[in-house]
Amino acid sequence: MPLQLGSTAPDVTLYLRPKEPVSLRELHAEQPLVLLFFPLAFSSVCTGEMCSVAEDYAAYRELGAQVAGISVDSPYVNQKFAESCNASFPILSDFNKEATRRFGVWRDELNGLQGVANRAAFVLDTSGRVVYAWMSENPGDLPPFQEIKGAVRRAAGG
Repeated sequence: MPLQLGSTAPDVTLYLRPKEPVSLRELHAEQPLVLLFFPLAFSSVCTGEMCSVAEDYAAYRELGAQVAGISVDSPYVNQKFAESCNASFPILSDFNKEATRRFGVWRDELNGLQGVANRAAFVLDTSGRVVYAWMSENPGDLPPFQEIKGAVRRAAGG
């Protein structure tokens, strides 16, 4: 079960690049944070999702939010994936599956591959409190982006 509204998000360590850890707390310290968990980089739906967010990233910034994609792929793969999607926001590696487990979005198996994330979206306020949570066990579902933007507005006090 994913983290519920009002829960405090765990401060997990993810990787932007090899040997470049990022603390989740650092990302939400000054602005609301949108976390987008996705199963696998370069798959068709995940590519569509991250490219769509990349194309609309200015709208999230105008709302005062940071966005971060998260997958269990290695930081090497996610770095190339971010480049291919023209993502100016971080796509972080949860290779050790700490965030996937602690956010409650772990998926045992997807098309024979074990231990990936369900597609999920969370909005955290600057204290790390979950103000929006969505998850789908159908890997073809995309997050409800308008709902996410509404949650960002509320988290930013707008």
